[in-house]
Amino acid sequence: MAAISAQLASFKSFSSLLNDKKCSRFWCQIKSFENQHSNWSVEFLSGKESVHLIRNSSPSISMAASVAGSAVKPAKKVCLFYCSETEVLAKRIAADSDAIELRSINWRTFEDGFPNLFIPNAHGIRGQNVAFLASFSSPAVIFEQLSVIYALPKLFVSSFTLVLPFFPTGTSERMEDEGDVATAFTLARILSHIPTSRGGPTSLVTFDIHALQERFYFGDTILPCFESGIPLLKNRLQKLPDSDKISIAFPDDGAWKRFHKQLQHFPTIVCNKVRIGDQRIVRIKEGDATGRHVVIVDDLVQSGGTLIECQKVLAANGATKISAYVTHGIFPKSSWQRFEHDNGGQPEKGLTYFWITDSCPHTVKEVKCKRPFEILSLSGSIAAALQV
Repeated sequence: MAAISAQLASFKSFSSLLNDKKCSRFWCQIKSFENQHSNWSVEFLSGKESVHLIRNSSPSISMAASVAGSAVKPAKKVCLFYCSETEVLAKRIAADSDAIELRSINWRTFEDGFPNLFIPNAHGIRGQNVAFLASFSSPAVIFEQLSVIYALPKLFVSSFTLVLPFFPTGTSERMEDEGDVATAFTLARILSHIPTSRGGPTSLVTFDIHALQERFYFGDTILPCFESGIPLLKNRLQKLPDSDKISIAFPDDGAWKRFHKQLQHFPTIVCNKVRIGDQRIVRIKEGDATGRHVVIVDDLVQSGGTLIECQKVLAANGATKISAYVTHGIFPKSSWQRFEHDNGGQPEKGLTYFWITDSCPHTVKEVKCKRPFEILSLSGSIAAALQV
């Protein structure tokens, strides 16, 4: 305190140099009790003994606070509608984000079987960001969901997003002969003509679309956002006790083209199919499975025949464990039953894990809690996509 009093006394001595009846101000620097330098403004008023000290805020701190304040972006509130098949996933999405508010739809039918649909409290979503979580699991449910999808943007909503985790058409189509109909192109055109909302074109969120060219089927009146389930797989692999022994196997060149850049940090094995007579046999094209926990990666599985053939050839070539991942577990006619658990390290008999996402709700219900299946939920990824 004595040191500060002395400094103030020396400041007062300058008052004799000041003109009468004027207020003068200059800058100086003193030390605080913590021996840290602080900036102060010292003001002398002529004819008075008082000295006014005004501490100035640190420019760097003010700048940092300003930057931090501007960097914090408020969460975008979204009203999320859903169909009966996606109710479980919708609730998981809402649980992952406080910005998601679930809204229901009355899914009814008339006596003739055609949809009788109702959107409760339609006035309440005016000016809101609205999304619909769809599941086109079969042609029977597509029409009723399209009816709602076309209606929601016209209710004066601020923006509209369609979340279609699995884009179903085109997974088995081969455009080889004149007369083949590309139903994937048809569905893309239907979605491209969803009415615009007050905020502009509809946004579409979908995961690991099967044929890469299908992303070019959409028109200019829809904004497709192509997401992937691979980050969920990578996060799961990091938690395995043998994460340092993981190798990634692709069942064909198509899977390699689709996913190898996202999994480039893992040793890679590429398989291919060769035709011998009337049989198609899977062989290892490149890579070594010896002593590795090999994870077969593809975008989807139907009957599972290719995956099983890959499992056999990898086991024959020295893999100690074999697992599989697909984003979309379709499994028509309950073909998931073909996949057995390895019973503790017998790769020739089955899989250690079979990871799928919850993009196909019917499959999730069937395989839940059945080894080797394990569900990696898209809920967090969808919640994040709705904030874009």
